[in-house]
Amino acid sequence: MKKSKNKKKLLESVDLTKIYEPLEAIKILKENSYVKFQETLEVAINLSIDTKKTDQNIRGMLNLPKGTGKNIRVAVMAKGDKVSEAKEAGAELVGDSDLIDKISSGKIDFDLLIATPDMMPSIGKIAKILGPKGLMPNPKLGTVTQDIKTAVTNAKAGQVKFKNDKAGIVQAGIGKLSFNEQDLIENLKAFYSSINKSKPDAVKASFIKKVTIASTMGVGLKVNVASLR
Repeated sequence: MKKSKNKKKLLESVDLTKIYEPLEAIKILKENSYVKFQETLEVAINLSIDTKKTDQNIRGMLNLPKGTGKNIRVAVMAKGDKVSEAKEAGAELVGDSDLIDKISSGKIDFDLLIATPDMMPSIGKIAKILGPKGLMPNPKLGTVTQDIKTAVTNAKAGQVKFKNDKAGIVQAGIGKLSFNEQDLIENLKAFYSSINKSKPDAVKASFIKKVTIASTMGVGLKVNVASLR
């Protein structure tokens, strides 16, 4: 009951039709946080795309300049020298056939899977398990690579994957609400820039329609797109 009252109070204190400056919106979300856990600042970007056309869908990965504040558990499938390279870079799980067996049995205790190219035929056997969970390694996302050290280091440093949904919206967590305002704005601008650069050639209209930010339990506030450029 208390939470619903707090949410109601928050809704009464903001204008959901207004377009806020990023700093003002972040301050409002911070000042009205009413939960005991660390909330995440989430961003949703509405795109002018036709998701039924494959050449208009986007996906990618970027490193947020101020990190995410989240501990990412990384698994690596590799053999030989790449095993020690992965461990030294900080990967929590490293293996080949043993890791495949573990995943096949339903034990998935990692957030990101990185693999060397030679492991992909074997990983294909568990694609139906990894795919729906968004864990399938992909060369376009830098998760199929020979440079295991860099891939693991980037993942640990605050790497974020993005992909539009069926409604043409890209969503991601871009840091903890407890970050200072300027760090959150820097992450927000970096995310916006990465999405903007991902505009498909097939899209002729203005690419980004709307940007909204929210805390985990807060409300969505529209922000001024021009201020993110």
